[in-house]
Amino acid sequence: MTALIGPTPARAGDDNPETPAEPPKVELVLDVSGSMRARDIDGRSRISVAQQAFNEVVDALPDETQLGIRVLGATYKGDDKKQGCLDTQQIVPVGPVDRTQAKAAVATLRPTGFTPVGLALRSAAQDLGTGSTARRIVLITDGEDTCAPPDPCEVARELAAQGTKLVVDTLGLAPDEKVRRQLLCIAAATGGTYTAAQSADELTGRIKQLVDRARDTYTAAPTVVGGSAECDKAPLLGPGVYTDREAFSEHRWYRVPVRPGQELRASVSVALDRPVNRDYGVLLRATAPDGRELVRGVDAGSGRTDVVSAGLRWSAAEEEAAEEESASPSPTGTVTAQTVCLVVSNSFAPRPGTEATPGMPVELTIDVVAASPAPAGPDLGRGWALLLLLTLAGLVTGLLAGLLTRWWVATWREN
Repeated sequence: MTALIGPTPARAGDDNPETPAEPPKVELVLDVSGSMRARDIDGRSRISVAQQAFNEVVDALPDETQLGIRVLGATYKGDDKKQGCLDTQQIVPVGPVDRTQAKAAVATLRPTGFTPVGLALRSAAQDLGTGSTARRIVLITDGEDTCAPPDPCEVARELAAQGTKLVVDTLGLAPDEKVRRQLLCIAAATGGTYTAAQSADELTGRIKQLVDRARDTYTAAPTVVGGSAECDKAPLLGPGVYTDREAFSEHRWYRVPVRPGQELRASVSVALDRPVNRDYGVLLRATAPDGRELVRGVDAGSGRTDVVSAGLRWSAAEEEAAEEESASPSPTGTVTAQTVCLVVSNSFAPRPGTEATPGMPVELTIDVVAASPAPAGPDLGRGWALLLLLTLAGLVTGLLAGLLTRWWVATWREN
């Protein structure tokens, strides 16, 4: 058996190698404060649009997902701010969903009181509990918190610092700059996303995306990693899922050891959690430490998606001929792995007034597997044989087509 020379790469999830099988857990937090009466979304009130979206999401909910619903500003009708700022309740407990009960609970909501967003977030985190897998909160609101303290952004930072693997995604229903900044801050603190939803279809589609994302990613909460400005100082990574943040038009480097006979597979996704100009792209490249480009994978968007992704594959066998001497086993039975540099680049440009910090959420997936054998290409002899075969096939096809055409013309004239 051979051993690997060089430092041991970090592996995602090393801090918790035995992840128990847990169902994905999501809590929807809905603002039911007085401002939700406004009728400015497709000519309908904000609350009616939110109720319709909730009903459609509940109907489409995957069976394995455990869902809870919490509201804020839904019951207190008075003017006592101290009492109104305590107004948050969980109307559907986190667990397997009774669809009829959940839709009935949402249908009875009427816009009423204050907007204690910070308190609702803290309570929602308690509703979801703790565990080894990621939990998600989806906050839907049309206004900024009117009850601070606690400040919702500070609450989000507090929850993130607890290491509970809690992600808060925010949806804004009003085109208000203060609201946007607050919701962006909440999302950024927990690695979530912010989206402005200004139609019923946008709101419904986005909530469904976020619930589905919870189902797809809850088993592997990404490991936080910090990319470098150059390959030499980049973190050494093993197979796994990692999360980072990248500024506009930035390049972030990572390193992956790949042994002879192995294939590197990598993908990156950048979440557009704030307004950006159209015509952008994400580039993922693999290079050698000396700067030679090995392979690249690029994907571009047009402003219609919330995530832009790119991926690549590269086999160490492609370098084996050039590195045969250094890659061969030594007398001690060791094999030198080649270090591959991965660089994530983006061409995003912020719209006027968009905050540049913190960077946009980046999710990097790395896998190293046994190299797939490339299909054997024909050598020169087989190439000539193939060319001759194709030529004969073309002649036979042409003759048959000519005979059939002449027969058809003769038959047509007789008739």
